[in-house]
Amino acid sequence: MPNAAEPKPTLTSGKFWLAGLAIVIAAVALLAGPPLYRVALLGSGYMAQQLCAGLFVSGRTFEHVMAEDLTGPGFGALSLFSPRVDEAAKTVSASAYGIAGQTAEFQEGLGCTLVRHRSAQAVHAKARDLFDAEPAPYARVEWPSGSHVAAGSWSADFRWPDEVDGPAATDAVDAIFAEPVPERPRRTRALVVVHKGRIVAERYARGFDAQMPLVGWSMSKTGMNALIGLRVKDGTLARDERHLMPEWLSRDDMRGAITLDALLRMTSGLAFDEDPGDKLSDVSQMMFVQGNTAAYAASKPLTFAPGTHWSYSTGSTAILSGVLRESFDDEREYLRYPRERLFGPLGMRTAQLAPDASGNLMGGAFLYASARDWARFGLLYLRDGVWDGEQILPQGWVSYSTTPTIQSPQDEYGAQIWLKLTKSRNLGEPPMPQDAFYMLGHNGQVVAMIPSKDLVVVRLGQTLSGGDWDTARDLGPLVNAFPDVAAVAGQPAP
Repeated sequence: MPNAAEPKPTLTSGKFWLAGLAIVIAAVALLAGPPLYRVALLGSGYMAQQLCAGLFVSGRTFEHVMAEDLTGPGFGALSLFSPRVDEAAKTVSASAYGIAGQTAEFQEGLGCTLVRHRSAQAVHAKARDLFDAEPAPYARVEWPSGSHVAAGSWSADFRWPDEVDGPAATDAVDAIFAEPVPERPRRTRALVVVHKGRIVAERYARGFDAQMPLVGWSMSKTGMNALIGLRVKDGTLARDERHLMPEWLSRDDMRGAITLDALLRMTSGLAFDEDPGDKLSDVSQMMFVQGNTAAYAASKPLTFAPGTHWSYSTGSTAILSGVLRESFDDEREYLRYPRERLFGPLGMRTAQLAPDASGNLMGGAFLYASARDWARFGLLYLRDGVWDGEQILPQGWVSYSTTPTIQSPQDEYGAQIWLKLTKSRNLGEPPMPQDAFYMLGHNGQVVAMIPSKDLVVVRLGQTLSGGDWDTARDLGPLVNAFPDVAAVAGQPAP
């Protein structure tokens, strides 16, 4: 693994033209002005942040992260960028031959933060001694209260619960991990199946395990839903609250009419380009170039009256992070809040939610947790916000969150949570129960919660653009191998 003391490797003849191209690009960027330079910053920021998290959050090898997470469809331009790892400082820097460099720093308990707009020392000082040592999990106590899983490892003699269609479920799990189209890899990394509150099956790809935190991407938005809900429970925030950001306090600023509910439901009316394929889109630049994600999103103008138009926007979640921050007088208390009020009570010991350089938690994308901990989080929502007999989320919060946003197409979205899947090709409606709801993330991340089957299914992976993964098609056979709980109890199925 390269480190800060190593000289830059000598270029091979096969890569020499790339070096020349990088120099040309750098010169053009300087002459062409900000747009092309921002594209270069996006490349260095993405490489630095993803490699930092892969190494220091997930604990993977340099070679594995580079090969699986930073190579493939859509990543061709990253061949122009070189990373540099300082294991002692736990930082990763990246640049295109010295141009447009960015650095990500790991902070214990918080993950990796891009620090281009601030020194690494300043960011690190904010998080120093932020958390107490985590107690060891109860190894002899059954999951989810402890770490013991009675289901056993995935093997040829694995047994499903008696009421499950075992052959169908096994075939479905094998298909989820299969690669039937090698040129369009699925790259499923982890699968956890929770039935009646217990893990009944789990499986991991080589190089991944039950303790490894993995990124949820936009599944993180439901994490922000929970944190906002907890603040509502505290009486500090209210769903109909307005004038949420300092930028919106002017009497003439119509953005002051945006409510907390509108942000949760993606109906703020703010202009925000969510196209991840556009290197200059708002979502790309906000996540990997801008140092203050909440302020960047909050600065956007209104294009619709608040509450009248639905548009999926990671910017809305970034603003929610800013609103959450404004509800605290002490910044360190804000950074501790997710662990103290959510991750800790649920036993999500692997969970880490990274802040941006300004200190705003990156609730739109950068919640990392193991597959088992994502399953704990899903189980909280399946159980209506109750955990171990305690009402963690406000009474009725899950019902509110899963009530369709009427402006969303076909009532597919609630409040930072999905209620329907995209129709699968040649399958008509998705082959999933009607009452299912979902946390969904980039590259095929999913936590599916199915009340009628008392079931939570977590799938984590790295399915790049064009990869052969379809959540409805590929999870449907597994989910439908489980019976409806009403039918098992001898009641008519709903």
